[in-house]
Amino acid sequence: MRRIEQTLIALLLAIAGNTIAQNYPVKPVRMVVPYAAGGTYDIYARVIGQKLTEVWGQPVVIENRVGANAIIGTDLVAKSAPDGYTVMMGGIGPHGINPSLYPNLPYDPVRDFAPVIHIASAPNVLIVHPSVSAQSVNDLISLVQAKPGQLSFSSAGSGSSQHLSAELLKSLIGLKMTHVPYKGGAPGAAAVVAGDVSLMFASASDALRFVGAGRVRALAVTGEKRISALPDVPTMIEAGVPGFVADAWFGVLAPAATPPDIVSKLNIDIGSALKVPEVAERVSLQGSAVIIGGSSEQFGAFIRSEIAKWSAVVKSSGAKVD
Repeated sequence: MRRIEQTLIALLLAIAGNTIAQNYPVKPVRMVVPYAAGGTYDIYARVIGQKLTEVWGQPVVIENRVGANAIIGTDLVAKSAPDGYTVMMGGIGPHGINPSLYPNLPYDPVRDFAPVIHIASAPNVLIVHPSVSAQSVNDLISLVQAKPGQLSFSSAGSGSSQHLSAELLKSLIGLKMTHVPYKGGAPGAAAVVAGDVSLMFASASDALRFVGAGRVRALAVTGEKRISALPDVPTMIEAGVPGFVADAWFGVLAPAATPPDIVSKLNIDIGSALKVPEVAERVSLQGSAVIIGGSSEQFGAFIRSEIAKWSAVVKSSGAKVD
């Protein structure tokens, strides 16, 4: 019934054609963030929302709907009216990894959403405590192989991109390490600094201050390219692990059946915002993230490829949420 109602609303909106998009928005737009304030999802939502408010003359209201590993906020948007007045800052967690971890997920990341635009991708950074003798990724692999199950790694929680990055390495090489989930990336990185765990695939924003202070050692980044914030740190592929790419990514999505004209306007206006220097500077997170942009179709294809990728990792590794 919900899908029928969404379709009927979309058909009624589509009758007005381009007029809808030309007049849109005529009231405040709600941008849902399925994570707590202060994190990367929230930062991006507020940066983009502020610029859109300036351009539209209508406020973009950020609403943090937290819980159940982003499921609560994401499902809220999936079930919202497809009129362009509720959108969300989604990403790798709710739209890339959750579909493989939760067999009874209340939303479908493809069927229930209209991709708008890919905001940015941010690689994780493989960091180790200084007491770990490994000076390179190959050294670390050899060390883990010599001590199966003895080295531990932290993450921002079960099912996070940090967790699945380590599971990807384990599955590609056949390694045995112990996962220690934390409630957030910052405490997970702090655990490496304290020596409570040996290593972590930390977000670049969490890793940078510790790397710069010499409190942890950075062995590699998980993106396709090096990042300007750590120009001397190789990618995992450069470090000798073929095919290893594990970016955290972020983008704007609307409910399925949102009129194409509105999706197009959102794509164009957000894409233009990403080209404004002060916006680009904040989105790049001090050189630790790469701005993507592009069309809604490209973002949709990317999401489908990510779902397939992480499904294979979850299946091969047996990763589960706690």
